[in-house]
Amino acid sequence: MSATADVKPIGVRTPLDCCQTPAGADLENAAKLNEMIGASWMSQAVYAAAELRIADLLAQGDQHADTLAAASGCQPTSLLRLLRALASLGLCLENDDGSYALTAMGALLRTDARNSLRSWAIWWGRHQWSWWGNLAYSVKTGDSARRLATGHQGYQHLEMDPEVAALFNQAMVEMSRLVAGEVAGVVVALAPERVVDVGGGYGEVLVAVLAAHPTLQAILFDLPHTLDGARGRIAAAGMAQRCELLSGSFFDFIPGGGDIYILKSVLHNWDDARCALLLANCHRAMAHCSRLLIAERLLPARMTGSLADQAVARADLNMLVGVGGRERQLAEYHSLLTAAGFAVAAEHALALGFSVIVATRR
Repeated sequence: MSATADVKPIGVRTPLDCCQTPAGADLENAAKLNEMIGASWMSQAVYAAAELRIADLLAQGDQHADTLAAASGCQPTSLLRLLRALASLGLCLENDDGSYALTAMGALLRTDARNSLRSWAIWWGRHQWSWWGNLAYSVKTGDSARRLATGHQGYQHLEMDPEVAALFNQAMVEMSRLVAGEVAGVVVALAPERVVDVGGGYGEVLVAVLAAHPTLQAILFDLPHTLDGARGRIAAAGMAQRCELLSGSFFDFIPGGGDIYILKSVLHNWDDARCALLLANCHRAMAHCSRLLIAERLLPARMTGSLADQAVARADLNMLVGVGGRERQLAEYHSLLTAAGFAVAAEHALALGFSVIVATRR
């Protein structure tokens, strides 16, 4: 054998090289990256559970897959596979006898749960799903993937489909409910007599505010397609005599007469130009002593790998593919407010990465 028989040219791979397993950090990073790549399975598993009302069925008691399949109209083996996935996510438990039990987290998918997220799960899994598939398009163009799919920017498509509009507005109720009490606490501390909730949807935040302040009067201002749902929600809470419902676009006008004006999850839907118009209308409607409360998620000054930063990053990309809006840093809200003639008076951190910015007219 020659002295060079075992030498292989640089760049030439042998069969053994192709079979070698990545070692150490590469293997760990590959595992983490693979989790991220396939993470959409969780969203779809939760959506399927919400769509099929699995939580409602399990709320009746522990059940086996075949019983649940008969009740939900599913193929038994396929439903068993979904139940196993839900158990791995902590939404249900697999008992020793093979039956399944609902967990506290899974109970949040019940239709009648106090803090239900069922409509949000369906909205995300059914409607937002296709838009996220065009994230690369939105990143390249800066345009909304929703507009690519529907031909409409903003929320015009909801006006043409009452069923989708109802689902969307209920999903917004569920998300607003998680911080409504904290927003109400900020409002009550300012001791107003009349509150105007601008773009208030079905009125979940406003109901919390009125409940916390028994003499307060209010106006809920939003597009016509939301008002039937808002009227029912406010009446059910016993607040109909204290809350006036007005329809219109906040890009055209905003009603006057309020001590406090609330913008909850409104500005993040729009680009800076539209935000400037909206804030100018607020400024025009407000008295000199009125205050503006902006409740939004805030991007940190510098992103880290924390779960909180991942949550706001997800929300930011969701606004990009959805309505073409964006989450913002506190300094960016300061700039928008200053340009519109406001001064920031205070900032209050809430749950789930939300904050309330209190602004006054200059």
